[in-house]
Amino acid sequence: MGETTRQIRIQKQLQQDLAELYQAEAKTAFKGSIISITKVRITSDLMDAKVYISAFPLKDKTVFMEYIDANASRIKGELGSRIRHQMRRVPNIEYIFDDSLDYVDEIDKALKGNGVDLIKESKNKK
Repeated sequence: MGETTRQIRIQKQLQQDLAELYQAEAKTAFKGSIISITKVRITSDLMDAKVYISAFPLKDKTVFMEYIDANASRIKGELGSRIRHQMRRVPNIEYIFDDSLDYVDEIDKALKGNGVDLIKESKNKK
């Protein structure tokens, strides 16, 4: 069975609100990094949510996730004040690190080689 319209609406709302909260966090805790919520999946009973979070550029994933876990209850409280009119209860949130931006950056660096842009070189050979 697919996601309900309510689930989709709640997922989008959670993604937007959490993104705003963590972008504010990035200004103080992770200066120079962009924190984004790439995806939110919520169960059909709206009790549990998986939040895929990403930061770029990031020096240490472990430190970042420790910070997220240490501040999860405070963020959940702030999220509760934002969504109190849409939901009776704030779902339990599990944060999952999404490293897709790092993967894209590695591919970009590999394509450019040692300062040589392989994409431009292949176009010039044609």
